[in-house]
Amino acid sequence: MKKKILLPHQGLCVFAKNVEKVSLFYQQALGLKVEVSDKTHDLLVGQHCEVVVHAISKAYSQSIEIESPPKRRDDVALKPTFVVDDLEVVRAAAKANGGYLKPIKQAWLIRGFVVLDGFDPEGNVIQFKQLATE
Repeated sequence: MKKKILLPHQGLCVFAKNVEKVSLFYQQALGLKVEVSDKTHDLLVGQHCEVVVHAISKAYSQSIEIESPPKRRDDVALKPTFVVDDLEVVRAAAKANGGYLKPIKQAWLIRGFVVLDGFDPEGNVIQFKQLATE
């Protein structure tokens, strides 16, 4: 009998100045649980994905200033997209942890999903999709 191999989750690594704050955002927004945590990173795992929140080196992080509210980092070539059960859960997580989710009136419908952009507590742009109910 062949041994079943568990495939890794799809994942994302986010480099953060404030690992704790960014980790809490992703835990709450995506319903992820901390599987591993140490001084340099948190491994967050859910049913379909994992997110590693990794500390930026102290030498480099001293040159980074995170504004309040954070400035959107629109000049990045990638925008992670996550399917979520409820956009309002994401909105609450964003509000509680210094992130942002656009108002529902700015959502668009594509391929059966209601889609909104937002950003995490350090300004990293993210897209969230909820299955449309209509």
